[in-house]
Amino acid sequence: MNNLIVKSTPATPDLSAGKVSSGPSWLGLVGAAVCVIWLLVALFGPWLAPHPVGEVVSDNIFEGLSAAYPFGTDYLGRDMLSRVLVGARFTVGLALVAAILASGLGTGCALLSVVSPKWLDEIISRLMDAFISIPSKMLALIMVSAFGSSVTLLICTAVLSFSPGAFRIARSMAVNIEALEYVQVARTRGERRLYIACVEILPNMLNPVLTDLGLRFGFIVLLLSGMSFLGLGVQPPDADLGSLVRENIGGLGQGAPAIVLPALAIGTLTIGVNLFIDRLSSRRSRRTGGH
Repeated sequence: MNNLIVKSTPATPDLSAGKVSSGPSWLGLVGAAVCVIWLLVALFGPWLAPHPVGEVVSDNIFEGLSAAYPFGTDYLGRDMLSRVLVGARFTVGLALVAAILASGLGTGCALLSVVSPKWLDEIISRLMDAFISIPSKMLALIMVSAFGSSVTLLICTAVLSFSPGAFRIARSMAVNIEALEYVQVARTRGERRLYIACVEILPNMLNPVLTDLGLRFGFIVLLLSGMSFLGLGVQPPDADLGSLVRENIGGLGQGAPAIVLPALAIGTLTIGVNLFIDRLSSRRSRRTGGH
């Protein structure tokens, strides 16, 4: 009987199915670099400014780019590079503080809501629903009209506007984690609610919360810049990037750098944060969905 020889061809591996990016994308690197640059500007900008921020250094208003004034001059003849370096501290600093407070308040209320009795959960959730239904700019206008504009009020307004959104995201994750077995085991062995919230639930939702914090930061930058553009944000003699756009609006017709560069600064800041956050989100999705 003839031997039958069967040739088996090796299976071709599906490279596309298991393909995972081995390193950060260039867009993520660009976003991270932009975030680091603006953070450094916010920290060291006042010391890097070549001129005092309020000093009139030129007789020419809305002067173009030059070696002496790399960002030109504003409507009074002040150096725009110095004003952008100092104004970035207010934009980045206020937005960062407000974003941390909003995310912290929303996450804290979410943890309290999940581990509390049903009636308290309902009260907290309905209260957050009431705040989230108010548009952020409308709430800011009401607050400024009622109490006047100040740095403290701007931070409080941003916190009230964006903490309900942080609460909703954090609560949806906390509810899912709270139903897992290891949390139920902690309840069975008699652990306190504070322990369950801070030790069992919070560490397992920290990465999405930090991602949401970055998104809140970008939203708050736009809110505060919009308020300053309307003249209701940071008040003179201080100025943030939105204020610099507003006070140099007279140079719009001639395309003065004094109005273009602060607007570009706001754009690069928000875009850089979004690119960085998108990269973090995609990496987390691959880690959770790759198994």
